[in-house]
Amino acid sequence: MSKISITPNASGTGVFTISSPATSTDRTLTLPDEAGTVLTSAGVPSSAMPAGSVLQVLQAVKADTWSTTSNILADITGMSVSITPKSATNKILVIVQMTCGTGDSRMNVNLYRNSTGVYVGDTAGSRQRVSAMTTYTPNYQGSGMPIMISYLDSPATTSSITYKVMASSDSNGYATYVNRSGTDGDAAVFWRSTSSITVMEIAE
Repeated sequence: MSKISITPNASGTGVFTISSPATSTDRTLTLPDEAGTVLTSAGVPSSAMPAGSVLQVLQAVKADTWSTTSNILADITGMSVSITPKSATNKILVIVQMTCGTGDSRMNVNLYRNSTGVYVGDTAGSRQRVSAMTTYTPNYQGSGMPIMISYLDSPATTSSITYKVMASSDSNGYATYVNRSGTDGDAAVFWRSTSSITVMEIAE
């Protein structure tokens, strides 16, 4: 015959009380034949969530415009979000969505974790390492190009980290834009858009 054992915690000072509900009916509570954590109305602790569970989601939305004429990477204002992982073994899924406008230049886009570039191409001579880039649109500067980045990162920390998007023009002196077209005339053929960066902590 199996037994039930209640083991007190020597470091605790509180009294743990098991109380029955106000009922006139006999009830039987059958415990599962496995180890684990009992779920309560307080919710499931992150440490008990199965692998693949989403533990937290944070997002930054950018509705205003941004531009650069420099071939040096710069922060895109409003395209950053900070997250503090609950476990150093968990992963962070980063999703970036932007719409960009250019004219006589391309926009180079890079994803950073704090000051470290992540999700970039391999080193190859003098070529720039980027996460994504647009194409030229010299004949019609009212056009726009989507930028999509999806990356599962392994930061291996429980300290606060910031994911951000940086960008540059590939030709110094030529402008590239976020959330607007190159021409940006006040007419219905031109546009304004919104962009976002979303991070999700995934249990491992």
